[in-house]
Amino acid sequence: MTQATTIGGSISQGLDKIHDSWGWFVALGVALIVLGVVCIMGDVTATMATVLALGWLLVIRAVISLVQAFRAYDWNGFFLYLLSALLRGVAGYLLIRYPGSGETSITILLAALFIAGGVFRTVAASSMRFPSWGWTAFSGIVAVIVGFMLIYQLPTSSLWFIGFLVGVEFIFDGIALIALGTAVKKVPAGRDFTRRVSAS
Repeated sequence: MTQATTIGGSISQGLDKIHDSWGWFVALGVALIVLGVVCIMGDVTATMATVLALGWLLVIRAVISLVQAFRAYDWNGFFLYLLSALLRGVAGYLLIRYPGSGETSITILLAALFIAGGVFRTVAASSMRFPSWGWTAFSGIVAVIVGFMLIYQLPTSSLWFIGFLVGVEFIFDGIALIALGTAVKKVPAGRDFTRRVSAS
């Protein structure tokens, strides 16, 4: 009986925390949407900031990996771990030192992913003919067109596309968080649930 009461109390407290935090989810979602709009409006600046942030993250990760590698230097995979850390560090340094070239390289990579993913979706949807396969094939064709447009418009597209993509991602993440916060608000609080049980 005591154990059941303790479990019930823990569940009730957990529900209270979830229910009371819905406002934070909504506030964070709104903040992300605003940040996404700012990134889209200032796509060139956002692209540069994204490349530089990625470069610094790679450098920091490389330093941490180097420290870990030398702390376990007698490990069999030491040299592979060391090589991986050095490659991260070099890639991060190049992005920080030459952000313009980094923008172009990342845009080419994204364009290749759009083309490859679009072709795969189009071929798979056309072959399998699952329900509503036409929409999947259409999205694949659009992805291929976007990929080729990015390559065709290089190097101009590299100046704005990454920032634009980051802004769109922030907006969708913000919408998802607002939806989550709204759903969490509808979850009954543990204290309300306890009152109902006690009343019955």
